[in-house]
Amino acid sequence: MDLRLLPMTTASMSPAQAAALRAAQKALAAKAAMGAAAAAGVAPAAAVSVSPTTSAVAPTRGFGEALRTALQDVSAAQNRASELQNRVQAGDRSVSLEETMVAMQKAQIGFQAALHVRNRMMQAYTDVMNMQV
Repeated sequence: MDLRLLPMTTASMSPAQAAALRAAQKALAAKAAMGAAAAAGVAPAAAVSVSPTTSAVAPTRGFGEALRTALQDVSAAQNRASELQNRVQAGDRSVSLEETMVAMQKAQIGFQAALHVRNRMMQAYTDVMNMQV
């Protein structure tokens, strides 16, 4: 059970239960930060920065940076698929056809997702511009 999904209402809890819930949530946040840090190759002590006033483990990124990162990931997937495709066509035996096809599908799905996001953003921009003030 994910304790982060439980409501933080103390009306139905005793103070001891509320304190135990907050401690469990902090432990889960620290565990998640350590797992993310291990995946990123960062030392666990540097990744955990839980303060008593905030429950955020890492600083939040802005929408623009998240979009830029997503587009860079899509571009990298397309470049990798193109490189693998060229290597297969050149007769490189170290690259399998299956690996190439999977990379091409990943690149295509990523591009389609980016295209849908762009279309939704353009529709939202058009809707905002057409609003009467």
